[in-house]
Amino acid sequence: MKKKKFRGYIFSREFMGERVPQNVQNLFIRDFCNKKNFQYLLSATEYAMESSSMVLAQAINDLKKIDGIVAYSVFQLPSKKQKRIEYLQKIINLKKTFYGALEDLKVSNNKDLEQIEEIWDIKNNLQFCPKNISENLKTKKYEEKN
Repeated sequence: MKKKKFRGYIFSREFMGERVPQNVQNLFIRDFCNKKNFQYLLSATEYAMESSSMVLAQAINDLKKIDGIVAYSVFQLPSKKQKRIEYLQKIINLKKTFYGALEDLKVSNNKDLEQIEEIWDIKNNLQFCPKNISENLKTKKYEEKN
């Protein structure tokens, strides 16, 4: 059986507060592809300019002869929701697949897209959650149990 071909997609800049060296991203994607029995095609590296997704857009436009894209992380997708959904919807419409290797998540249909959007919403809202439990709350819960 012929192996499915996937183009890697990596960043040269920080994403969601993380910075991972390009060689580490490539090693991770290559290992991910090997485990899935995919043929790994050399990664496309996004431009370093803030919020750039030009290389990803080009990789999506070049999907005709391959099966999809494997990014190091789903958080390397555009941070703007509208653009992110537009790109993923285009991949779905082309009947191709997008993977986030770090999270082992894929997008090949609208249900997958909804799951990715839920994860993005959670990640974006974590900054508004309490970082620790106040002493008053800890004491109150202890008193309620006893």
